[in-house]
Amino acid sequence: MTIYFLGGGNMAEAIAGGLVKQGGYHVHIANRGAGKRERLARELGVQVSEKLPGLSADDVLVLAVKPQDMQAACAGLQTSGALVLSVAAGLSIDTLSRWLGGTRRIVRVMPNTPSKVGLGVSGLFAADGADEADKRLAQNIMAAVGETVWLENEAQMHAITGITGSGPAYVFYLMNALQAAAVQQGFDEKTARSLSLATFKGAAALAESSGEDFSTLQQNVTSKGGTTFAAVEAFNAHRLPEAIEAGVNACVARSQEMAQQFEAV
Repeated sequence: MTIYFLGGGNMAEAIAGGLVKQGGYHVHIANRGAGKRERLARELGVQVSEKLPGLSADDVLVLAVKPQDMQAACAGLQTSGALVLSVAAGLSIDTLSRWLGGTRRIVRVMPNTPSKVGLGVSGLFAADGADEADKRLAQNIMAAVGETVWLENEAQMHAITGITGSGPAYVFYLMNALQAAAVQQGFDEKTARSLSLATFKGAAALAESSGEDFSTLQQNVTSKGGTTFAAVEAFNAHRLPEAIEAGVNACVARSQEMAQQFEAV
């Protein structure tokens, strides 16, 4: 069995790198750019080619090109019964199946960028043509770069896109805001970045080790009338929780809109 990647972008590199580090898999990446192929071969030690070679039913094909480029990338592609994993946002199983000659042996995956450091979260949903062995294989592949969660229905792919798929960007947004606030308080850029990073890193580690609800952890450092209380009151006054919810909703809506656009193609 060979795990083939169509596309050698950041997510393909992250997953392939995780598989190589874990060991036990034969990995091959097809990518148009010669420079990228050379780097992937050198840094990951995987086989590379400009185009996909012939596939067999024992192989896995990971579709890792941009959603807007997927139809062209799939044109003339023969899956030969291989298990297909798609990490492209907004492309439904029906759309992918239509572009891949009718195969339903497909598992959709929504990973996120912390997969690059083995701390990703991937939502998975299997088509009706993928059996339990296919699901186990897909889960094992994505477990090489972090945690996995199976979704109850395909519509939840939009929801998990809004939570974990795009979630790291929300965290970076908040980290940047805290860094900017530190600069405003008189710290230099380098120190401000270190303070923000250490605060998020420490808070996440504490939350994981304690197992307590996030709200309880917040209350533990929010004495009524104290300094943290004043900050939280200001956040609430500016409706920060509602703003975050609105952002997630906008992300989910855009994912749904993209799916509808691709279905019409």
